[in-house]
Amino acid sequence: MTSEELDIAFKEAVDRINDYTEPFPADFLLRLYAYYKKATNDYNRPSSSKPLITAFKTNALFQIQNITQDEAKETYINLVNNYFLYRK
Repeated sequence: MTSEELDIAFKEAVDRINDYTEPFPADFLLRLYAYYKKATNDYNRPSSSKPLITAFKTNALFQIQNITQDEAKETYINLVNNYFLYRK
């Protein structure tokens, strides 16, 4: 997949998540959050009105710190595709 194709597929996956109206499992959302932040090079500190949620977000980002931006995009796309393929 070329860089341009990857960017298009990533944007489509993001749009698919944003357009979905049902709630997602919390662990799935944390994984999406971390890979999205890494894929978009958004290094702002995680924040939430609840310290525990901020800690979970920080931990999720810490766990993927050694992957590339393209790997984060690919993983995000795969997470989205698998979620919609296997959800019931």
